[in-house]
Amino acid sequence: MNQNDIRNTIAGGQTALGIELGSTRIKAVLIGADHTPIASGSHEWENRYENGVWTYQPRRCGRVCRPPTDLCQRRVQAQYGAPLHTIGAIGFSAMMHGYLPFDQGGALLVPFRTWRNTITGEAAEKLTDLFQFNIPQRWSIAHLYQAILNQEPHVKDIAFLTTLAGYVHWKLTGEQVLGVGEASGMFPIDSTINDYDARMLDLFDAPLCRGWDAVAAGRHPAQSARGG
Repeated sequence: MNQNDIRNTIAGGQTALGIELGSTRIKAVLIGADHTPIASGSHEWENRYENGVWTYQPRRCGRVCRPPTDLCQRRVQAQYGAPLHTIGAIGFSAMMHGYLPFDQGGALLVPFRTWRNTITGEAAEKLTDLFQFNIPQRWSIAHLYQAILNQEPHVKDIAFLTTLAGYVHWKLTGEQVLGVGEASGMFPIDSTINDYDARMLDLFDAPLCRGWDAVAAGRHPAQSARGG
């Protein structure tokens, strides 16, 4: 697209804004209808090591996303002389895996445990053996099962489990959903149906979670991840 085409695209809201929450940087990229990059901005953020866990504060997402989007907006104005008043679509991506468990009221039960943590070795080994499928330590199901093995008191209160991208989407839309790509870092996916592997879910429910009080109270957190 030439400059005039891009200005018309911006004015007509025929754009899409993508925001990526990476491990060390948040990036915002504005593209046109033909996927041509129009402008971008970025802002650094960093995880912290607190009480033996690498973590971020998810509630800061809104604040830390503003600098890169503001920079992107200023660059649109400077480069094309067109104010960015509206966009056609917005999408979020974020570091996969990790552990964000919430209770029925939407309260985060423990600080966000990121993919960087290597505290789930026992769970990852047991799950890999059970499923006959490699489960890395960073996967959400490994974090969940390690919390069960550790008999952490918050487990009984889990209503749903999500990733950072799922958290942002939930806060923006009220919907507890994940794309299949994001979900593939939580639990093994059956590629024939693009959903969680039912056989492995059954295996997880049966021998590992027998006696888990939270199961009797409602949906299993791994199953609830279908919607969260």
